[in-house]
Amino acid sequence: MTGVDPDAGQFGLPRPGDRRPRRLRSTPALRRLVAETTLQARQLIQPLFVAEGLAHPKPVASMPGVVQHSLASLPEAVNAAADAGVGGVMLFAVPTTKDGQGTAATDPGGILNVALRHANAAAAGRLVVMSDLCLDEFTDHGHCGVLRTDQAEPKVDNDATLLRYQAMALAQAAAGSQVLGLSGMMDGQVLATRTALDQAGYQDVVLLAYAAKYASAWYGPFRDAVGSELDGDRRTYQQDPANRREARVEAGLDEAEGADVLMVKPAMGYLDVLADIADTSDLPVWAYQVSGEYAAIEATAAAGWLDRDQLVPETLLGIRRAGAAAILTYWATEFAPRFG
Repeated sequence: MTGVDPDAGQFGLPRPGDRRPRRLRSTPALRRLVAETTLQARQLIQPLFVAEGLAHPKPVASMPGVVQHSLASLPEAVNAAADAGVGGVMLFAVPTTKDGQGTAATDPGGILNVALRHANAAAAGRLVVMSDLCLDEFTDHGHCGVLRTDQAEPKVDNDATLLRYQAMALAQAAAGSQVLGLSGMMDGQVLATRTALDQAGYQDVVLLAYAAKYASAWYGPFRDAVGSELDGDRRTYQQDPANRREARVEAGLDEAEGADVLMVKPAMGYLDVLADIADTSDLPVWAYQVSGEYAAIEATAAAGWLDRDQLVPETLLGIRRAGAAAILTYWATEFAPRFG
């Protein structure tokens, strides 16, 4: 037969002594023993939405199983995450009042800062309480910064936005956030917030830089969850999905400015970017399995086309295999016990 080693056994079958990789797959115990990639509950982070004015949790229609929490229900969600062994919770807020400057973001009595205090009390040190530092949930135009209005087409004013981020950083640190998620993709945001925090005595607050955050269609359900009123798109400040090397540039800048952790977002469609940054940076690199990735799997599983219980852990292991030291996922609390 063409291509068969003439010294091979009958009909080209493996000979005694030939390597048989399947040996190491023959039992669950062997597969567990030789697994190259592992995932632990502590490496999962649960995003939580908290909405102002709610008496009870409100389901997010485009994200089955996910809710906007009330201040009363938030501690229960934090407790559930801690009991499951989850490493942290990331808080996102939905205020009742929005304006062009996102002033509710820096109000000590604003929903996010109040929620941080509630979450810290519930966590009692059992997990890390984190907060999203971005203006999109708080602005009436839905952009991640303040807008310049002296142009024919309003655009986000990068440097004016940095001043707002500094004020947000101080408010969130005062409310007890241990990790600030800088997700706005403004140039210089890490240096600006690090400087403000250090000068105010918050040297121990961790900066999670969304170094590679792409202008992606996978964010749609999230915008539903936070009631975003986005006018236009964010392509002038979030990364172009066509670009890979640019992500390493962004990560390098954030690292040089004082970031403690780097983020890649979304996760599943950008595993090459995640692997690149994890290979080249000495910092921990995290990934965000975003709302659209969650919703797509939930919808197809509900239709009976995919096995949810097998697919969710597979996607998490894939993100981990690509280099993520931790993963933000809406399945964190539910699936953490499977990973111990």
